[in-house]
Amino acid sequence: MNNRRTFLKAAALSATSAVVSARGRAEQAVKPRPALTPNSIPVGTLPQHFDVEPGIHNLENGYWGIMPRAVAQIYAEQTMYVNRNNSIWARNVLPGGACLAAGGREAREAVAKMVGCATEEIAITRSGSDALQALITNYKDIHPGDAVIYCDLDYDAMIAAMDWLGDHRGAQVAKFAMPEPATTENILAAYDAVLKRTPNAKLLLVTQVSNRTGLVTPVKKIVAMARGRGVDTVVDIAHGVACLDFQIDDLGCDFAGWSVHKWTSAPLGTGAMYIRKSRLDAIDVAYDNHDIPATDITARVPAGTVNFAALLTIPTAVKFHFAVGGAAKEKHLRDLRNRWVDQVRGVRNVEICVPDDPKRYCAITSFRLKGMQTDEQAQRLQHVLFEKYRVHTVWRHGIAKGPVIRVTPGLYSTMADSDALAKALQLENSMFV
Repeated sequence: MNNRRTFLKAAALSATSAVVSARGRAEQAVKPRPALTPNSIPVGTLPQHFDVEPGIHNLENGYWGIMPRAVAQIYAEQTMYVNRNNSIWARNVLPGGACLAAGGREAREAVAKMVGCATEEIAITRSGSDALQALITNYKDIHPGDAVIYCDLDYDAMIAAMDWLGDHRGAQVAKFAMPEPATTENILAAYDAVLKRTPNAKLLLVTQVSNRTGLVTPVKKIVAMARGRGVDTVVDIAHGVACLDFQIDDLGCDFAGWSVHKWTSAPLGTGAMYIRKSRLDAIDVAYDNHDIPATDITARVPAGTVNFAALLTIPTAVKFHFAVGGAAKEKHLRDLRNRWVDQVRGVRNVEICVPDDPKRYCAITSFRLKGMQTDEQAQRLQHVLFEKYRVHTVWRHGIAKGPVIRVTPGLYSTMADSDALAKALQLENSMFV
C-alpha cells in the first residue's frame, strides 16, 4: 500500500511538472527571446521585457537593476551549466575553449566595449564596492601625514575605505559638504576650496552620481583640477555606467569602479574595476597576490570563488544595454524622472534636492518635505508612501542638510509609476508642518 501510495504521489507530481513545463514552453513561445541587436528595442516596449511584482510602483531601483527576461533566462541556463559541469569547466580542461578562463575574458571584453576602454584595463569584481574599496585601500602613494578627501554625498562603503586610510595608513582625512542647492559653479568651487586648504592631499574620492541625492558632478573638471595639484582621483561611477550615456575617457580619470548589477542589469554579485593601463603600478595587488602577474589588472581583485553563472551572463546584459542604446536609455530614465518632478515642482513643502540643470541629474532624484528633519521622519514618510499609495522609495541619510527620500525609476517603470508618486506628494506634502 505504501509503495502504491508513493507511486501515485510520484505520478501526480510528474503530471504536474509536465503541465508546468508545458506552460513554461508555451510562455516562451509567446515571448521569444529578442535578438538583442544594437538599437533594436524601443524604450516604449521596455516594460514588456521585464517580469516584476505587480501592484507596486517600485521607484527604488538604485539598489540593483532587475534583469530583463532575456538576461534572466540566460542566467538560469548558465547556472545549470556551471552546476552540471562543475570543476570540469572551472579547471579549464574542456576542449574548444569552453572554460572559466574564456568566460571571464568574454565578460571583461563586454564591459570594456561598453565603457570604451581596453580589455586589459578592466577587472570583474563582486560589486562596485569591492572594486572601489580595493582601489582606495591598495592605493600605494599614501604615507603618514598625507591627506585624503571625500564629501558627504559619497557612498558609505567608499567613505569607510577613505577613513580606513586614516586609521591604518596614517592619512589625514579631510571631509567637506557638497553645496545645497548645488550648481556647476559652486560644486567646482567646493572642490577647489578643499584642495586649496589641503595642500598635502594625495587622493580624492569623486562620485559621478550621488546615491543619496542623485546629483551628477562635473567629474572631468574635478579630475583635472585635482591632477593640477598632484592629487589622484578614484571615481565612483556606480550610478553612471549604463544610466548616463558616456565613455570612460569622457571622465579623464585613471581609476574607477562600479556595479554591473545596477544599470547594466547583470545578475547580482557583479562589478567592475577600471585602471588606466599607464597607472597600473599605482594600485597594489590584492593581499600580496602573486599567483597572477602584477602586470595583470586582475591581480588587484581578491582571490576567491565567485558566482560563475553571473560572470557568464554579463555579455548578454551588455548586449541588452546596446539593444536599447545608451542615449535612448538615458532619455527614457530622464523622462520618467521629469514626469514626477515636473508635477510637484510647484507643490508647497516639496524640496527637490538636485538643480534643474539637466547636466546635474538623471534617473535618481531625492526630495524632502518641509519639516522633515530626522531619520525617523524620513522613515515614516517612506512607510506612508508604501502603505497608502503602494509607492516604494527609500530614505537616505548622511547628507549634511538632512535626510531625504530617494526616487529611482527603473528601465521597466512607466509614467503611471511616476504619476502615482506625484499624486501621493500632492496629498501628503504637509505631513511635517
